[in-house]
Amino acid sequence: MQTPAIIDCSKAPAGPRLVAPRIALFTGAYNHIADGVSRTLNRLVGYLEQRGASVLVFAPTVPNPPVRHEGTLVPVPSIPVPGRPEYRISLGLTRRHRRLLATFEPDLIHIATPDLLGFQALRLARRQGIPVVASYHTHFSAYLKYYHLQWSERLLWSYLRWFYGQCQQIYVPSTSMIDILRAHGIRHNLYLWERGVDTNLFNPAQRSYAWRRNVLGVADHEVIVAYVGRLVWEKGLNVLAATIDRLRQAHVPFRCLIVGEGPARRELEARLPTAIFTGYLEGRELARAYASADVFFFPSETETFGNVTLEAMASGLPAVCADAPGSNMLIEHGRTGFLATPGHVEEFAGYLRRLILSVDLRRTMGRYALQRARHFDWEAVLNRLYGYYLDVLAPALQPAGDGAATELPELTATAA
Repeated sequence: MQTPAIIDCSKAPAGPRLVAPRIALFTGAYNHIADGVSRTLNRLVGYLEQRGASVLVFAPTVPNPPVRHEGTLVPVPSIPVPGRPEYRISLGLTRRHRRLLATFEPDLIHIATPDLLGFQALRLARRQGIPVVASYHTHFSAYLKYYHLQWSERLLWSYLRWFYGQCQQIYVPSTSMIDILRAHGIRHNLYLWERGVDTNLFNPAQRSYAWRRNVLGVADHEVIVAYVGRLVWEKGLNVLAATIDRLRQAHVPFRCLIVGEGPARRELEARLPTAIFTGYLEGRELARAYASADVFFFPSETETFGNVTLEAMASGLPAVCADAPGSNMLIEHGRTGFLATPGHVEEFAGYLRRLILSVDLRRTMGRYALQRARHFDWEAVLNRLYGYYLDVLAPALQPAGDGAATELPELTATAA
């Protein structure tokens, strides 16, 4: 297997000008943490390179990263977030990075994080006349309460309005998130860029009663309520634990399965002593865990898109989620699952109880969830983004070396 490329900035090669677009991607998460942002961006880079584009990714990294990255990664200096070492704070670009970027001669700069690295990339793009686009991956204001930073919300939105106001296009993963951005004054150049799901991997055929019995110790007739995601309090884990406790107090018969890893695991294990914790799973093991469960429970209200919700739906599970950006554009309330008021333990418990106690309801909703998930095809999702790129790039793409005009794919898009 070929080793992913990592560029040493001290050895930046000069190359011939390519007809295919050159794209520089700046992101705060790429291979040092296995989250939805890094998985989405790696999939994007792999797709772009298959289309013939040249992509250079500037991002923090760590020794022995958990993600095998796509494309060519240029590590940028970074430090761990105090108290949360799985996250990294970028320290920005060095002179060597700037020289490498100048040698690369990007046609387009794509910024995925509005941090110091993103700010410097934006400033470089404006100074050099390079088109710049951005993707919105994190519902920043929803995280503030978890870090006791509610006082800074007005400043945050002021900065985000300025930052995204400099970008020609902003790619947002859900219509509900677009509505929130518009409500806070980010109203122009918003383009819907949803996420897809690999239905060859995530599907009901992955269900394994042998795995349930032999690994989880769950009998065939028992109902499994599953949570999948990083074990961080921002994912609504307090609500999850309180809801599970409420169901236990009501003597509702079920088993709780927690799939994921993170700094909240030890405390969550103490609060949910009867729950089954698998740790971090990926690939076929993750697909088997989804499909072997019966109900998906995801109370997070900090998502921009519910990647895990979509994977659960593709696995044939009805879902009970927070009525918040991310999941609420995926779940059809009362048809593919239920949407509860964020933080409302009684609502979550009530919806879960209905599903736990009715196999017919689980089967019906699971069937509709599977049908809806099939609409989210990765190829179509990435084609859409490439069309957005081409709308920006079309005037600037250079002709081929023999003087012939570059023929662009017939991909067009309109703003949301």
